[in-house]
Amino acid sequence: MERIPIYIVRFILLIFIQVFLLKNIGFYNLATPFVYLLFILILPFKTPNWLLFTLSFLLGLSVDVFYDTLGLHALASTVLALGRISLIRITVSAEDQDNEPEPSMNHMGFRWFLIYAFILILCHHLVLFTFETFRLSDFGITLLRTILSSFFTLFLILLSELLFYRNKKR
Repeated sequence: MERIPIYIVRFILLIFIQVFLLKNIGFYNLATPFVYLLFILILPFKTPNWLLFTLSFLLGLSVDVFYDTLGLHALASTVLALGRISLIRITVSAEDQDNEPEPSMNHMGFRWFLIYAFILILCHHLVLFTFETFRLSDFGITLLRTILSSFFTLFLILLSELLFYRNKKR
């Protein structure tokens, strides 16, 4: 309960960074970073599913308002939340979920976080760019945009996690 203000600040800060700093950053419209996904990725393990879906939808909708994308980010963020639930259920034991508060690099380790974040970012971007284009004739460019944007986003998310990474004291 005492961490709720931290998550509110994180929510607002990541939207601010996405909308005012990263909106116009890209590489020839092929690689666009979406660091607001970090909010969904590092929500605590014990977050109820209804709250996770609600927060994901609101986060995506907030980005949609500034990007004029008519719900694409809300859809992709909600799919990201669904993938997060499935991936955590598959890769993290119940004991680890009880011992570690959130799926961050600090708590779960670099390798696990890298794989976890990359899979979820790739799913998000695939949904986002597929529905944005919505044509099979542009499948190649959509796939290229998905891969390049995923790597760009992953790089920035890992960089931000490393800035706040502290070794666990055991």
